[in-house]
Amino acid sequence: MARFDAVFIDFYGTIAAGDRLAVETTCAQIVTDLGLTMTPVEFAHLWGRVFFATADRSNHDRFLNLYECEAASLRETLEPLVGPVDPTPYCDQLKRFWASPDLHDDVLDVLAELEMPVCCVSNADTEDLLAAAALHGLRFDAVITSEDVRSYKPDELIFRRALDRMGVDPRRTLHVGDSLHSDVSGAAKLGITTVWLCRDGRIFDVGTASADHTIASLSELRAILRS
Repeated sequence: MARFDAVFIDFYGTIAAGDRLAVETTCAQIVTDLGLTMTPVEFAHLWGRVFFATADRSNHDRFLNLYECEAASLRETLEPLVGPVDPTPYCDQLKRFWASPDLHDDVLDVLAELEMPVCCVSNADTEDLLAAAALHGLRFDAVITSEDVRSYKPDELIFRRALDRMGVDPRRTLHVGDSLHSDVSGAAKLGITTVWLCRDGRIFDVGTASADHTIASLSELRAILRS
């Protein structure tokens, strides 16, 4: 009997490629435009910490969508450095990436081989994720976004909604994602088996959780599902 009845999978960074490049390109534009005395990578890490804190407090009744979280966190990051700044052009640059990212090279083959239901569970604005999936002809048995349920990973609600949608027991569910903070710590709270996809050059992450499995390529997921 198979160990798992369903696979949950993150989208940006796990399926979609180039999220680090998109963020650091945007940060390079900010550094240049505002004359900041730091590198784009340093600013990306500074903004990233503020972003994660913003998303973590923007669940349920206090929900902000991803675009709004990016804008609010960028304002907060820049205020003590240069004063008030309109974040719109920089957040628009990220939004264009969200709707039309490239895919990692290993994604299509692995998704095609999966013999169990797959639910995409993503901290994303629904319109952008669906546009990205349609662009690449991706099909999932279900898609659960933070915007749909007003909950950001690692908050438990987004995972509970995915479990309910798929009708599966958390103990027989596996979640794959590239963030220790959002994916691993969130899924682990419910007893979901966690797989941390630690790709080369992955985006900055504030997480410290420990995953049940660690892989460097999505193709390594095959061995976990067959064990």
